Parts: sequence; C-alpha cells; structure tokens
Amino acid sequence: MLTFRKALVVSLLLLSLFFIFRSQHSSNSSPAPIRNADDLPKPPSLMKSKPGSEKAKQEAEASNKDTDASEAFNTPSAPAKKPKTQIPIEELRKRPLRQQLEYQFPYDVDAKFPAYIWQTWKYQPSQGEFSEQFRETEASWTIHHPSFVHEVITDNVAVHLIRHLYASVPEVLEAYQALPLPVLKADFFRYLILLARGGIYSDIDTKALKSAADWIPHDVPSNTYGMVVGIEADPDRPDWADWYSRRIQFCQWTIQSKPGHPVLVDVVANITQETLKRKAENKLTKDDKGIIEFTGPGLWTDIIFDFFNNPDFFDMSASKGNLTWENFTGMKSPKKVGDVIILPITSFSPGIKTMDAGEDDDPMAFVKHNFEGTWKPDKLRHIGQVYAS
Repeated sequence: MLTFRKALVVSLLLLSLFFIFRSQHSSNSSPAPIRNADDLPKPPSLMKSKPGSEKAKQEAEASNKDTDASEAFNTPSAPAKKPKTQIPIEELRKRPLRQQLEYQFPYDVDAKFPAYIWQTWKYQPSQGEFSEQFRETEASWTIHHPSFVHEVITDNVAVHLIRHLYASVPEVLEAYQALPLPVLKADFFRYLILLARGGIYSDIDTKALKSAADWIPHDVPSNTYGMVVGIEADPDRPDWADWYSRRIQFCQWTIQSKPGHPVLVDVVANITQETLKRKAENKLTKDDKGIIEFTGPGLWTDIIFDFFNNPDFFDMSASKGNLTWENFTGMKSPKKVGDVIILPITSFSPGIKTMDAGEDDDPMAFVKHNFEGTWKPDKLRHIGQVYAS
C-alpha cells in the first residue's frame, strides 16, 4: 500500500532526476548569442549596399515584400551611416559644396532626434521688447517639451552661431550675410540650424498643441525616419495658383529633422550658391515678391520632391513614375516616403477652415500657426484667413 510518506519520497526522487537531467542538457547546449545593433535586421527603409548597385536592387526587392505600400512609396538605398574619415581642410575645400556639407554634418538615421527647439525673433523672451502677442505661443513649446533645450535666437546671435557652425564652409556665412532681407535670413537660418544641430524649428507665431513625441505613431521605429514635414497647402480649386506656388506645398514654419539630412544639405547648398551668384551679378534686391521661390516654401517643396525622386537615394527600378502632388492630395493620416514622414494638413494647420483641415481639437492637430506674416506688407498678412473667406 502506497502511504503518504512513500509517495512523498517517490515525488522527491522524480524531481531530483528531472533537475539533474535539465542541468546536464543545459550544460551541453550553446548559449544564445547576444545580438548587437549591427546583427539585427535593418528596417525595409534602409539598405547597406551602394545606391544603384545590383545588390542594392536585389535587397530592395526583398525588402519591399515586407513593406506596406501605404507606408512607403519607394525604398531608399541611402543615406546610411558613413565612416568618418579625416580629410585635410585643403582637400575638402576643393570638393563641391554639397560634399563639404555632407562631410561636416554626417547623417545617421539610427540616431535619436536631438531634443532642441529653435525659434527666431528680434528679441528674446527675457527682454521687455519681446512682443506680448508671442508670449503664449513661445511658452507653449516649453510646456509641451519640458526636457528640451528651447532657444529663441535673435539676429545678432544667429550670425555668430552660423559663423561658429559653418567656419569650415565660409561660403555659407558669406551667403547668409549677403541676403538683403531679414525674412530671407530667417528662412535660411532654419535650414542651417537643423542641418548642423537637428531638432525642431518652428516660427515664433506657432503654438504647440501636442508634444513632438505624439506626432508620429508609436509603432513606427524612430530609426526608420530622419525628417518630419507637414502639408501647408492642398488647394483643390481652380484659382489655387493665385494663393500658393505649388499644388501641394510643404510647410517650413515647422520642421523636425536629424542633423545632416540630405534634404537640408540640398536646400542649404541651393540657397548658398544662388545667393552668391546673384551677389556676383549684382541682382540681390529687397523685393519681397520672389521670397517663396528663393528661400521659402516653393523652393522647400521642390527640393523635397527632388529627394523623393532621386535615384541616388531610392531604388527606382520598380517605380511607376515620379512622385507628384497627386500622391499627397487629400491626406488624412501620415505617409512615409523613405526616411521622411509627411503629416496631413491638419497637423500643422488646424483651424484654417479650408482644404479639409481639421480643427484644433482634432487628434491629428499638433501645431497651430497664427499666420502673422510679420515679414509681409500689411495687405498680404493673415493670408490663411483671407483664403478661407
């Protein structure tokens, strides 16, 4: 008869045999390797091979099988991290301007977005001359980003900062100082500071409605994108050209980027070269009519589209054609093209009462732009309100 005591002894014996067997089995098995970042599979939006190579195309085709078509239009073959090799300054200065900028400000999509907020104005908030109309909007950025470094850069500080950041590329400083209007310098500065330092740039008349941590869905890994832009205008009406320079226009009053992004390299090189060309030809004027095309959202939009359709950055072998405004009209949710995320018009232009933009309380409303247009003549200010009437 199996007594309680005998049953207990048998149970203990069986447990002992089990643990002995498990210990021996574990000692004979190789431990699972610890995988570092380089061993992990790269996201579909990044490729290791040289752009345009046969291997790059094969990798792109394999990656595209796992990529949601609504997430990305094309698979970029660059930019990827580059080893930092030291180049003598004399040799570097002989290279094209874009290559100099790429070397000075290398791009790393795996890096975190820098916790900076950059704004520009004539005065700092601590000065009595700082306009009361901007105090609430300026403070909103600190309220929603308490751990960020938030700087309002004045004109005097800006020139010293650019001199420091671009000391090895003197053409940039020369171009900045040659620009004849404050608005041109303000446009140029936002690209320059983001290229060199990254973070968020936003105009002084913008109000943060939500933290930048909530701009992008949390299931999108931060190492798969390096720039966030929003739709400024999607004017589906016959007279759209009377109000905007492009059928789809990307706004540059709010931009988030990691330093060194190729779009920023291109826009800085473009403005620098065009400014110095006009300076040499004595064609730099204080006429404000060409600002949108020279440094503003017209140029910004063109350069973003150029990036989307550049075979140096994307595998175009399976492309059905260039991306155009038609790929972005009517957006209600974010779209991802390579390492750039495009937000719908509601995100940075809520409450404009036109172009199907949502209100300030819309879940996709992140930044409120007051359209002060302080650089424009009085009759051209508040264009958003005029357009909506």
